[in-house]
Amino acid sequence: MKPIDSGEDIPVGSARDVAFLHSVRPVLERFASYFRPEVRGFDRLPERGPFLVVGNHSGGQMPPDLPVLLTAWWRQRGEEEPVYALFHAFMLGLPGVGPVMARAGAVDATPAAAEAILRGGGILIDYPGGDWEVFRPWWERNHIDFGGRLGVVRLALRTQVPVVPAVSVGAHETVIVLARGVRLAKRLGLDRMFRIKVMPLVVGPPFGVVPGGIPTWPLPAKITVELCEPIDWSSRFGPEAADDDVIVRACYEELTSTMQSTLDRLAGERRFPILG
Repeated sequence: MKPIDSGEDIPVGSARDVAFLHSVRPVLERFASYFRPEVRGFDRLPERGPFLVVGNHSGGQMPPDLPVLLTAWWRQRGEEEPVYALFHAFMLGLPGVGPVMARAGAVDATPAAAEAILRGGGILIDYPGGDWEVFRPWWERNHIDFGGRLGVVRLALRTQVPVVPAVSVGAHETVIVLARGVRLAKRLGLDRMFRIKVMPLVVGPPFGVVPGGIPTWPLPAKITVELCEPIDWSSRFGPEAADDDVIVRACYEELTSTMQSTLDRLAGERRFPILG
């Protein structure tokens, strides 16, 4: 895919490096294998992009849901396929981290960047729940919670691409989140400085109870991801629907209810937390 210039000096997605992906894939495969991964539904995917993959985000400080999905994707469809993932600007801005993530296909989670990838024919993975969902409390681990963020729906409508729900279970059993820490984040000014809305409290080895900024070793929960049938709103609505709040809200409810019913089914297959 030729990167599309979205008005920035460097075309969006141009840092993605297939040779780099090939070299780091064994490391990511080993990390993903720790969670006994199972990814279903590749036969449901469109043959090629553009399309939008929307997932529920889980796993706290070191969410394994994306590595589990991507390593399976590369095995099934190859590293050459132009797959990108949206990331928070804070992560991409970390010295020594951001450039490496960009080589793996990470792009800044801005509307302009997301639209550029899709209009260029790419495949975009988005976890719209972001920090809000990835640090939801343990007892809400089997609940889809995008926090009312409607941008992903507007993006799909505006670009007229199909949406593939990617529902995972088990990733939120790799860490025990006690609280999101929304009030603490506000008091610390994290939202103003970094667009971070939570300062969670988590439990995990080797440190026990720690703030969410301190990495813990993930628990060995089995992770299952199911790629669902694509939702094609373009068959019902045109791009102008992205500005219609009623339509956007209805599409959001359709997406989240579809994902919740799938998550309920996947969770029902598990006998015990963590063990899967």
